[in-house]
Amino acid sequence: MAHEIIHNESLNYQDYLVKIRAPEVVKRIKPGQFVVMLLHEKGERIPMSVRRTEGDAVVMYIRKVGKTTSTLIDKPVGDTIQHVIGPQGTPLKIEKYGTVVVATDSVCGHAWSYSAAKALKDAGNFVIDIQSFADKEETYPEWALNKDACNEHHLTTKDGSVGEKGHFIDLIKDWLKNGKKIDFILAGGELIKLKRLERVTKKFDVPNWVEAHQLMIDATGMCGVCRVFVDGEMKLTCIDGPFFDAHKLDFDSMINRYSTYANEEKVSLQQYKEQRGE
Repeated sequence: MAHEIIHNESLNYQDYLVKIRAPEVVKRIKPGQFVVMLLHEKGERIPMSVRRTEGDAVVMYIRKVGKTTSTLIDKPVGDTIQHVIGPQGTPLKIEKYGTVVVATDSVCGHAWSYSAAKALKDAGNFVIDIQSFADKEETYPEWALNKDACNEHHLTTKDGSVGEKGHFIDLIKDWLKNGKKIDFILAGGELIKLKRLERVTKKFDVPNWVEAHQLMIDATGMCGVCRVFVDGEMKLTCIDGPFFDAHKLDFDSMINRYSTYANEEKVSLQQYKEQRGE
């Protein structure tokens, strides 16, 4: 079954909002789960966070960073891809915690955080959403932020060109130091930043779950590439995750393994650009 691309819109110079018809996925997907896309029979399987569903389509934020994502973004609306597989992974545990902070600094995080924040808000929590970007150029348009999914929204940029200056860790650290009561923190993004956040939340004894963003090959639990260690026990991000208790995660092993295929990805992207005459 081919899956039609029904919308493709730029969010900034590298990120895009893409909608693809996937009715069977839409019927079952829950906040925290993801999909795997295959553009063609011999293509790479790429895991992708889902922002929300709309009719019979999944809505995703995708960064044009490698060969496969570049190929997808370059496809015109009305074109198709071979497979949208899912839902994959374990849904988030949505319950009433109290005051919840949802914080992200990456394209995949800006995607899943919308449905997560909305579900947590609907469950009766007071949800504070923080979206961090590098600068004004990287920041998404107003309509593409998470403002309608939460009770309180904060936008930060590293250089202070838009919103508050700094990173979501800075806001959370200041709030906790000043006695603000936070009952649960859900975060995603750059692993080294999530490691820093874990140290802060541990100091203030705040429950903290994070997205263990890892490389995946088959995303079915067969290859073991996305393995992480939780309290010393091996878990698979594609099956058991992608969200885990930050206070139990081995961040160092995740960080060391994340760039395993970085050189191969660069070569593949360069070859794709050369074929297109870029």
